[in-house]
Amino acid sequence: MRTSPGTASAPAAPPRTPAGAALASLGVPVPTPSPEDTSRHAFPDGGRWRTEVPSVEGPEALETVVREAERLDVPLHRISQGSGVWMLTDAEISEMVSVCAERRIELCLFTGPRGTWDTGASTRTDSGGAGLRARGQDAVAGCVEDALRAAELGVRCLLVADEGVLWLLHRLRAAGRLPAETTLKVSALIGPVNPASYAVYERLGADSLNVPSDLTLQHLTEIRRSSPAPLDLYLEAPDDLGGYVRMYEAAELIRRAAPLYLKFGLSKAPGIYPYGAHLRETTLATARERVRRGRLALDLLERLGAADGMSPLGSRLPGELSRFPVPEG
Repeated sequence: MRTSPGTASAPAAPPRTPAGAALASLGVPVPTPSPEDTSRHAFPDGGRWRTEVPSVEGPEALETVVREAERLDVPLHRISQGSGVWMLTDAEISEMVSVCAERRIELCLFTGPRGTWDTGASTRTDSGGAGLRARGQDAVAGCVEDALRAAELGVRCLLVADEGVLWLLHRLRAAGRLPAETTLKVSALIGPVNPASYAVYERLGADSLNVPSDLTLQHLTEIRRSSPAPLDLYLEAPDDLGGYVRMYEAAELIRRAAPLYLKFGLSKAPGIYPYGAHLRETTLATARERVRRGRLALDLLERLGAADGMSPLGSRLPGELSRFPVPEG
């Protein structure tokens, strides 16, 4: 088994099982975690988990998240945006880059056109069609154009919802057309659901992979045995991703799936993509609540003795990962 980008060190003591002692006193069986399920991987800084607040749709939402995180003492490694680079002006992107750089937070912006918004009807059928993937060469070109524009403005993390776009952006990174420190993050809406596909995404250039939030703990263990690439998971998923709330599993998710980004999503909230001023109040209110959800998750980890192992603030790179050979030219 590969152990790059980092090898996790064992915690000083295993986390406490929720209500374990109380249940044991009543003779109720308490599951014992298997050491075989513990991930051997870590971020290159030695950390096992980082944090992310998603759906931060512009400078005002970013300021709201930053203020609330300071008030509630929620550490932030990454914030991500879902509407796309093309829904932001140059001035808005530059402001977000500046705010995140000042606070050593990674800024991740979504790339370009996607199937759920264009003229294709299949995404509106029960099957969902091809989902967010880029339909046709024009959409691919739009995604690449967004990536190049964002990089010129200082963005160093790009969110991708198409395998072909991912591979093209990785090739541009390898060729020096995108900065070498650019990281590529796979969207949850095309996220892999098995270890074989997870490993393929890693080799296509992914540095961080959202997986669907309904994957079981065993599924995550299987994925982690196939690849050390950082995994992103909503502890609380938006309704269009199922609305799952997995806060009590946070410690076990870290144990099995490290290196892991804990994403503080929000269920029972209206969709806000593509964002505009007509959605301002909802966007700011949900931004504040996502940070509060983060505080609840961190408090739970503290109570269970599972809060150790967080990456230092400012950490962002994934470490060395396996890639397909990039063709010349």
